[in-house]
Amino acid sequence: MCREIKMLLSEQQHVLAYNGELLVFQLSKAKRVEGAADRTAKLCVRRMAFDRDAQLFVQKSSGAFSVRAKHSETEIVCCDCATRSKTGVVLPCVLVKMKKHNGVVEHLLLLLHSSDRFEQCCHFRLDYELKEDVRLFAGPSVLWRHANKLFYVSSDTCTVLSAPVQLSSIAWMGEIEGEGTVVLGIRAACLPESEDGDEFSTSDRAIWGSEFFGYAIEMQKMLTGARFMPHAYSRVVSSVCVCKSERLQKQLRISAAAITQKNQLIWFQDGVPKGVCELPYEKPCLIKTAVTSSNDLLFIVSFSSGNICVVQRENLQVTSKWQKVKSVLVDDFIGSGTEQLLLLFNDDSNTDALNMFKITDFGKINYESGINYKDDVPAAEGLQENGLLTIQALETRLQAGLASVRELQQHLGLKKRVILQSCRALIDLVEGRNHILPSAKKEGLVSLWDDVGKPHSVSKEPSLTPKLQDHFIEKLWQRVVGDNLVVGVKLTESFCLSVSDISLSLVMDQDFSLISPIIECRNKIIKLNKVFSALSVSSCQIEPPQKKMKLDLRSKNDLKEEFHKRCSRTQLDKANTVTAVTSLSPLLAFHRVCCAVLLHAKKQKHQNGDLQKSKRMTLLCGKILLSLEDISNGKYSLNMLKDNSYCTGSMEDIAAILAVSIRSSFQILSSDCTLTRVNSWLLGEMECVPFKECHDMVFAHKAGNVYGTVFSWTLKSPFEGVLTLFCRSLTVLFQCLHSLIRVLPPRCDVKLMKSGSKGVLTEQLVLALEKEMFTSRSFLSSKESKAENNLTWWNEPGKKINDAPVASLLDSEDGVQQFRERLQNEKEQCMLSMNETMDGTLYQEVALKVAEAQLSSDMIVWRLSKS
Repeated sequence: MCREIKMLLSEQQHVLAYNGELLVFQLSKAKRVEGAADRTAKLCVRRMAFDRDAQLFVQKSSGAFSVRAKHSETEIVCCDCATRSKTGVVLPCVLVKMKKHNGVVEHLLLLLHSSDRFEQCCHFRLDYELKEDVRLFAGPSVLWRHANKLFYVSSDTCTVLSAPVQLSSIAWMGEIEGEGTVVLGIRAACLPESEDGDEFSTSDRAIWGSEFFGYAIEMQKMLTGARFMPHAYSRVVSSVCVCKSERLQKQLRISAAAITQKNQLIWFQDGVPKGVCELPYEKPCLIKTAVTSSNDLLFIVSFSSGNICVVQRENLQVTSKWQKVKSVLVDDFIGSGTEQLLLLFNDDSNTDALNMFKITDFGKINYESGINYKDDVPAAEGLQENGLLTIQALETRLQAGLASVRELQQHLGLKKRVILQSCRALIDLVEGRNHILPSAKKEGLVSLWDDVGKPHSVSKEPSLTPKLQDHFIEKLWQRVVGDNLVVGVKLTESFCLSVSDISLSLVMDQDFSLISPIIECRNKIIKLNKVFSALSVSSCQIEPPQKKMKLDLRSKNDLKEEFHKRCSRTQLDKANTVTAVTSLSPLLAFHRVCCAVLLHAKKQKHQNGDLQKSKRMTLLCGKILLSLEDISNGKYSLNMLKDNSYCTGSMEDIAAILAVSIRSSFQILSSDCTLTRVNSWLLGEMECVPFKECHDMVFAHKAGNVYGTVFSWTLKSPFEGVLTLFCRSLTVLFQCLHSLIRVLPPRCDVKLMKSGSKGVLTEQLVLALEKEMFTSRSFLSSKESKAENNLTWWNEPGKKINDAPVASLLDSEDGVQQFRERLQNEKEQCMLSMNETMDGTLYQEVALKVAEAQLSSDMIVWRLSKS
């Protein structure tokens, strides 16, 4: 691993870390060689390695390269490590410039091999000197900035190229996954020719006047600078270090650190600042990273004054700092397998650059030579103090976390007790019993009443449950299907016409203190009489398309009457059986369970032909008793025996099977053959038998997994039909489809119908839109009537001004005053008609009604789009 550092001494000497060694480059002054007309400058390199025993850097080898400098000044521009594109090997590179008297500047890019042999890989000429943002990267290639333009040259072509970008500085350059070598630059803000969809770049440009941008050199494309950090930081950022870049779901994720002119280090993730650290010195100029033996990511910040500080990534705290530092390098200098920091300090009394140094990883590794700590903070002391503060902060956070956990446990316990008491109160309420409230002391509460010693009871009038049950319940039944308990309630037709949004709940009657008495279940409404068509072809009849009536928006009473009629007609098609399905295994753990069956519904109110607000109600349907003995005796099992050509299952048995099954409907189309094979397949291969109670459906008696599957076959025409399957699992569904496809004609199309019939959904959508329109119009009509009343009040005879001609009113002083009063009254009248106010409670009620109506219509539209 290698890092670049700045020049060490006043003469041409640079130091570079490469594979755990130090490479000291030094360019001697040009000398005239005997017998030669040109002067020759010599570029020397010393390869230094750290000796643990002597705790010094010793020279391993050396090399030299002669540079012909005819009437020119020779200088090292920079050195760094770069990947050679031909071999893929990382090698040290040195860029040397030779400035001639005619103003032409020649540049040589040299590679250093492991044998200390230099190789010239690139040569190019410029009419100016390289001074601003000079970087070396893979190729090797050279990149620099001049006159707010970006230039680069590759060793493959040795041709100077210009990037089509304008920039004022380069904040960072490096590799990004999927993009290659990327330059993060800063330029003056300018609006793009076409909007790029960036939400915040336009405002940042307008405020700050500059922006970040990324440019991929190999791919020659622009990148959004906001992926690195917000544009607002472009005026204060001095240097950037991208620590991590990856692509997740085709999105570029970048983590970076930046130092600013405000003496801050800021950590960014995906362009968002996540943390900030105040730096101890002014004018930070360079930032680099290191990963120590403890796997900690450290930021090394260099300052213009020669000071250095180290910041931990984990807590963004300054752990160490040093003064009078010439350079800092990062590499594995002692061969431990992890990175260490090498600090080279100023020593005016000694010309050797490696005389005063320090090697540390802020842990066990700590080597130093000739250092006086008079003005410095030792790394070990800084880490120990920071570690103590970190432990104290963690202890405080742990105590706060434990307190929060205890508070949450108490809160959850209180909520559980409230839910249990509410369930007991609900059971007593629907059964007509008096509910005794527990004492405040028993519940651990503070009573707000004076009579705390007397238990309070909620009294209730004698229950009318038996009479109410006769009005809305025809039958309460239960069945056991596999591992499911099915509870069904058959409702009366008159009750179905007056309610909507029906569901069931099962509540255990026993007093369990550790579990909730409410049983989790799923509801399903079963329709057995009008949903399915007959099985045979002869009974199929295609209804003509329904005629649509034009709506006259001016006749509000006609609309209300028509809406009420259509609502009533739709309610007639509603199912009269509602079921609740729950898992049987948890209930069997109690051996004997008694459950109350509660029915929830919305009571529809109609007044003067207009649909009013629905009232939610809960009714007790009765109780069911479940015991392990009855289940073992088959008391609640299904009776699906074969009797001649019919299946003996009752309507309750059929509803139970449909409740636990997965329903799937398929549209079958055949262009050249009739679909008589489907009927033959059902009666033949599937061994289906129609139900005695419901001829529209058939029950499969075929042995194996298919047994118990219910089919319904509806023909719309001899070439089109709908097959509905009720299967206990998707595996059975696939088996049935596989068997069906083999008997269908070759050119037959089978399409899954996701949301039922489009005709039914369309009718529901019409009714929902009508309801939404009436809800909004009823509110507007009330406001219109109020405004008309206000106008009538202002035009009463007692309030009216004499309607004399304006000219006659202006003849006298009284007439002018009368005209003013008339003008003022008309102004107030207009303002009153425009500034109508509404009570807050009424507005909330109207907004809730409109939202419910819109939600209903939106759900139907969604279902219609899926069908």
